Amino acid sequence: MRDGIHPNYPASRVTCACGNTFVTRSTRGDMQIDVCSACHPFYTGTQKLIDTAGRVDRFRKRYEKKAAPKAPAEAAPKASAEAK
Repeated sequence: MRDGIHPNYPASRVTCACGNTFVTRSTRGDMQIDVCSACHPFYTGTQKLIDTAGRVDRFRKRYEKKAAPKAPAEAAPKASAEAK
C-alpha cells in the first residue's frame, strides 16, 4: 500500500443521550448520538405497538369479511365440471 493516502483513524468516544458511552474508531473523532443499542427499542425488546382508535381491529374485520365469500367461489368450479 502507498504511504500517506489513508486518513488518520484514531479511537473515538461515542456518548449517547441515555448516558451510555463506548469507544470505537472513527475518522470523525468524538461523537454525541441520540440513540444507541442500549436504549433503542429494537435492541432492548421494549418496542410497543400502539393501536390508535382501533385501527388494527378495523383492519382485521375488513379482511375477515373478504375471506368469507371464498367458500361460494369454490362451489362454482364443481358445478362447471359437472356440466361438461
